[in-house]
Amino acid sequence: MSRAGRRTIVMLTGLALAGLASWLLGCGGSSVGSVGGPSDGEGLKVVATTSVLADIAQQVAGDRFRIEALIPPGTDPHSFEPTPGDLRRIVGADLVIVNGAGLEGDLEDYLNDVDESSIVVASEGLTSRTPAPGEPGHVADGEEHAEEAEEDADEQAHEGEADPHFWLDPVLVRTYVQNIAAAFERADPTHAAEYAAGAEAFDRELTELDAWTSEQVAALPAERRKLVMNHASHGYWADRYGFDVVGAVIPSVSTGSAPTARDLAELLETIEREGVPAIFVQTGENPRLASQIAADTGIAVVDDLYTGSLSETDGVAPSYLEMMRYNTERIVEALKP
Repeated sequence: MSRAGRRTIVMLTGLALAGLASWLLGCGGSSVGSVGGPSDGEGLKVVATTSVLADIAQQVAGDRFRIEALIPPGTDPHSFEPTPGDLRRIVGADLVIVNGAGLEGDLEDYLNDVDESSIVVASEGLTSRTPAPGEPGHVADGEEHAEEAEEDADEQAHEGEADPHFWLDPVLVRTYVQNIAAAFERADPTHAAEYAAGAEAFDRELTELDAWTSEQVAALPAERRKLVMNHASHGYWADRYGFDVVGAVIPSVSTGSAPTARDLAELLETIEREGVPAIFVQTGENPRLASQIAADTGIAVVDDLYTGSLSETDGVAPSYLEMMRYNTERIVEALKP
């Protein structure tokens, strides 16, 4: 069955579930899908698309209630497709927290059927970065792409894309926290002071994380602060901590794209010219091309970063703060002279 066919079946199932939820509400059932706040003695029912968002939101919620992550740990959010069970969780939530800026990909199609007032866009208010000269996706003035224009639309270069990876800059995550706290306070004003306190406490931890990361990066000479990623994911992190993103195996902010032969040839030349010592791949991505390029150029491949997902609870990155520290340590260690 085609991907479009699978999507249609899942969407129809979701619509049926939405109808069932409405019927339950009309018959005096549980407050499934209600955005009017929690029932007496209950917390809000909140679903976040990724485990990263769920953990950030949990810091705001504290012990009031548990936030569920829709996308399982270790799964690439760019390529996630929901099951009917996932749609049932979305329909049954008071609030659904999304990253926005295109991260959720095809999942956004299903969210169109959810009451708009229940959607919380964590990145609302943030402006997507523009790739710098030399970065994947940068477009020089007057530059033309005649060769790429002849290719299939899904395999063209990916200039002009919004970069959704705001959360990799802990300073930008403050905006996530503010947006999430405001949504919780609107949905559950009785406990607004608790949400405000949780947001304030986590904001302090983000400040500490930012300072710690800067200290770790200071151990690297400026000429070693060059990143080649499996896909163009670390632009905000690079901007914050003084790195240059000189290349990506997939020259796009989404792993759902594919590199052209020219893209790969140019990347090989860049690695050799810049003296880049490593390629970084996140868990959930296919490392095959990155591993081949690393073998061809004689550099290392680090294929265990956590970017779009946390690890399992007993893993190395079970929380947002631990994920960021783990990634920083892996990157700095791989780039040391």
